[in-house]
Amino acid sequence: MIPPTHLLISWSIAVETTNTRRDRSLVTLAGVIPDIDGFGYPIENWLTINWDQPLLWYSTYHHTLCHNVGFAAVIGGLTAWITRGQWKTTLLVLLTFHLHLLCDVVGSRGIDNYQWPVPYLLPFSDAWQWTWSGQWELSAWPNRIIGVTFLALTLWQAWDRATSPLELVSAKANSGFVAVLRKWFPRRDPSQQLPQVSDETNT
Repeated sequence: MIPPTHLLISWSIAVETTNTRRDRSLVTLAGVIPDIDGFGYPIENWLTINWDQPLLWYSTYHHTLCHNVGFAAVIGGLTAWITRGQWKTTLLVLLTFHLHLLCDVVGSRGIDNYQWPVPYLLPFSDAWQWTWSGQWELSAWPNRIIGVTFLALTLWQAWDRATSPLELVSAKANSGFVAVLRKWFPRRDPSQQLPQVSDETNT
């Protein structure tokens, strides 16, 4: 799946399971961070067009460097250190990390039918290449439905919980976005008050 979909899925889980901005950020980022091993894509794409012998950084390292249990252990250890041993947050981080891997196995087939297997046991072993014969293409309709569904859920959570993915970069931007949503879609029953947008909600 594409990174924005991974982000929306992880964010929706974080909103429902955590209470602080820090923990929401950690759980959400864990669901996206495996894709940093795709850093070579723009370089390889440009060099393939403009150079006879491109550097195959994307083809070589994507789904290899960070889509494995070794990197999961690093992320889990860093989370435990940042949260000072809050195991709930650490377990949620590991959950969204592994959900990213599962989503890739299910829906990341290339247009050339290459499956992008997940070598889960790296760096300890490359014996297990995690694949699924029913994997659909990255641009297939199931991925689009999943993306739209979690976008809608994220918007509802922002309206209802006063928090959106914008708080990952700016509490002020999040507050402004939530205020606009609530202006456009006010609750019909005025006796049912929505949570207020405040600094406490976003810390």
